[in-house]
Amino acid sequence: MSKGSGQAYHAGPSFDASPERFREAHPDDQFSGASGVLFEQAMAQTRMAICLTDPNQDDQPIVFANRAFRELTGYSEEEIIGNNCRFLQGPESDPAAIAKIRTAIEEEDVTVVELINYRKNGEKFWNALHIGPIYDNDGKLLYLFGSQWDVSDVRAARAEELYAKEMARELSHRMKNMFAVISGIVNITGRMRGVESEAREINNRVQALGRAYETTLDEASSGNIQIGEAIRAILEPYDLGTGRLILKGNGAKVPFNVVSGVGVTLHELAANAERHGAWSRETGRVEVDWRMAGEKRDELVVSWLERGGPPVSPPREDLGSGNAIIDRLVRHSDGTIQRDWNTDGLHVTITFPAS
Repeated sequence: MSKGSGQAYHAGPSFDASPERFREAHPDDQFSGASGVLFEQAMAQTRMAICLTDPNQDDQPIVFANRAFRELTGYSEEEIIGNNCRFLQGPESDPAAIAKIRTAIEEEDVTVVELINYRKNGEKFWNALHIGPIYDNDGKLLYLFGSQWDVSDVRAARAEELYAKEMARELSHRMKNMFAVISGIVNITGRMRGVESEAREINNRVQALGRAYETTLDEASSGNIQIGEAIRAILEPYDLGTGRLILKGNGAKVPFNVVSGVGVTLHELAANAERHGAWSRETGRVEVDWRMAGEKRDELVVSWLERGGPPVSPPREDLGSGNAIIDRLVRHSDGTIQRDWNTDGLHVTITFPAS
């Protein structure tokens, strides 16, 4: 990988002699026999940057640094050995993080700290530093172990995710205001022109859209959203815990722009069920299911099934305003709709492209 893109590793010889040199320089520290060979192999082959410091010497110098550590920092073994780890610090290294490291060392504790460090060429990177003590069989502190991991990309991703969430919250606030303003305009216009019932119908559609969008804004930055959250937000106000609504969909994810078509369509079906369909009777139930379909699973299929209501039949063309709205929305979305006017209730299957 290149520097600044995760751990900074480069192609090089497969053999790292630094573990063997360390063992030879510290023959009394029980790194002998099979344990010594295991240490050499682990330190030479791991892609994790590792160093050991000697807490029994003044200023706790580094006494071992594997190849991954040298590649991460850009320093040679000669430039590292004998120096305290603070040579990696610089102007933007957080004093609080440094103090946490110092406390862990003094208390012989294990800790993980993220701080800005600097390579030899001056390039800074976020270092996830894991430190801890190493004891001999008698409990004497021999070394302090340190592993380093370049988490610059991880930090950048966190910052980007936080920014996206903050933007989503701000957008949610603004959209709520926008829907409130639209509702106000519709209400005022309805009263002034004497069409208050029509204004209420329009407002109901506006509010359904608002509920659908509000539940999905946090996910919108990722490109795809859980459509089930929007469907629940749209339909649950019609149920109010009565058990007349049964939701059976799975965790299908669709592009954000699918929300408006699904939202208004389901609102129209729900309003029709209240006036003429299953919800016009106490015994009526509506079952809603949704799933991804198609060869590439790039179609959202929504099923609306009514039971327990009055006998249904296709409406006359001049009375089907809600159905006309649904048909226009589905066509505008390049989708398809099928209605089955069964004797026990309406069954509607709608397909929305979700690529």
